Amino acid sequence: MKNEKKVAVLIPCYNEEQTIKRVVTSFKDQLPDADIYVYDNNSTDKTSKIAKKAGAIVCVERKQGKGAVIKRMFHDVEADIFVTVDGDDTYPAKNVHELIRCVKGGADMVVGDRITDGQYVDENKRQFHSFGNSLVKTMINRFFHVKLKDIMSGYRAFSRDFVKNYPVLCDGFQIETDMTIFALDHQFVIEEIPIKYRDRPSGSNSKLRTIPDGIKVIFTIFNLHRHYRPLRFFAAISMTLLIVGIIVGAPVILEYMRDTYINKIPSAILASGLIMLSVLFASIGVILDSVRRVGKEQFEINRK
Repeated sequence: MKNEKKVAVLIPCYNEEQTIKRVVTSFKDQLPDADIYVYDNNSTDKTSKIAKKAGAIVCVERKQGKGAVIKRMFHDVEADIFVTVDGDDTYPAKNVHELIRCVKGGADMVVGDRITDGQYVDENKRQFHSFGNSLVKTMINRFFHVKLKDIMSGYRAFSRDFVKNYPVLCDGFQIETDMTIFALDHQFVIEEIPIKYRDRPSGSNSKLRTIPDGIKVIFTIFNLHRHYRPLRFFAAISMTLLIVGIIVGAPVILEYMRDTYINKIPSAILASGLIMLSVLFASIGVILDSVRRVGKEQFEINRK
């Protein structure tokens, strides 16, 4: 049909020889007309060979990290609808039709929600990851006043508008968090579809590193405030410095009013420095907020 939209399934992979054949064949069964891409991120096993034999278009991304792979895929592949899924066989291919239907209906990002039916909590053996998901979800929901249920799902469908306008600026596993934040800030339409998550099969190991990748996600949340609400972020620092400066400087002022002389010279210097820093941080916040506004205007003007 002439109006049928072209679909591309994008699978980032690193050492997934045990599961990649099942992932490729299951999506080929569900979407026989779609292009299935496997991007091998320096695997040391037979991932590429098995994926190619299963019928996937295999490409290689030498720069390590899931974010780097997503950046390459979004840049290289041409389609109307893009589906991303991990190569670990934890996401059911049968749900892809619901994700695609939402994109056709006007959504820019459709997320396979692992949380709603409780399957993710039951199946996922990495409890710290569940805690991290909940923490990030809570912070982002409060920040943007939304009610998203799954921030870090790797099973998503995207419109071409989102894919070709999203600047991938992170290399690692915090990419899903970054995509969600970008979509919320630029008012792309996000929908969530409940799916049944299943944990990795025995012998297949997660590439997530609990502590290092957890720290990266926390820094992503920290930068969320710094980059997307600079006035609020720097105003909070400014106010804190101002209050401390007033507390330190109040005795100095009282002493001067009483004796017309200051004995607490160090306190006077410290208070003056804190108040000057307070003014500086407030100015930085105002300037960066203006820069951010201009950046958003330019984004809309240059939107592909």
